[in-house]
Amino acid sequence: MEFKTLKYAFADGVAEITLDRPDAANALDLQMSLDLAKVANHCDANPAVRAVILTATGKLFCGGGDVMSFAAAGDGLGELVRDMTTAFHSAVSRFTRMNAPLVVGVNGTAAGAGLSMVLVGDIIVSAESAKYTVAYTGIGAAPDGSMSFFLPRIVGALKAKQMILMNPRLTAADALAAGLVTEVVADDQVLARAREIARKLAAGPTQSHGAVKRLIADTFSNSLETQIEMEARGIAHLAEATHDMKEGVAAFAAKRTPTFQGK
Repeated sequence: MEFKTLKYAFADGVAEITLDRPDAANALDLQMSLDLAKVANHCDANPAVRAVILTATGKLFCGGGDVMSFAAAGDGLGELVRDMTTAFHSAVSRFTRMNAPLVVGVNGTAAGAGLSMVLVGDIIVSAESAKYTVAYTGIGAAPDGSMSFFLPRIVGALKAKQMILMNPRLTAADALAAGLVTEVVADDQVLARAREIARKLAAGPTQSHGAVKRLIADTFSNSLETQIEMEARGIAHLAEATHDMKEGVAAFAAKRTPTFQGK
């Protein structure tokens, strides 16, 4: 697959997506929004994709929305933002609900929409030097890209409002303590660690991973009874319709290591 603002590679069940506008802080513009929607749709639709890495080139992960393109839009800014969020939000939805786990390798600062992308990750590996900030209100904007969905669920409503309204700049250690990232590694180890995790996940029960992702995505919206019914339906489907749960049960009974196929 070819893109104008991303690099894409695929090997051994792992899709690797790299934001590639380093001279523009890997900022999110309309083309990147469209590219992300396309690649997310591909990862969701292709059963060969069993784990996904999202990372970036250069010193920054993503500096947020491309404010220079906003300025150039003039009176058409509202229409531009609508077009961008339509595509960007499609990508967020696909990444959140697809079977393949999303491993985000944060190579540098993530601000605004860049932080939104980070929070979509299922496993988030941060560089020690990375910084994190919400940034939207700094230009008079409001959050997009699922920021207002994931951030309060991670840090609580009061802390989320403080972060969005006041834009504190968090270090990687701060982000780890707040639960915004999974782990922090040396800067030169981010991609290697993300690949290590992705390879392990890609060898796992992909349908099971997808069921877990969707249950957790919906848990704060559902009543207890709705959630446990979705759990019952999910585990029953895995038992009835997937190779991997049958294999996992058989391997456990035989005291051997299971061989999952992701189907």
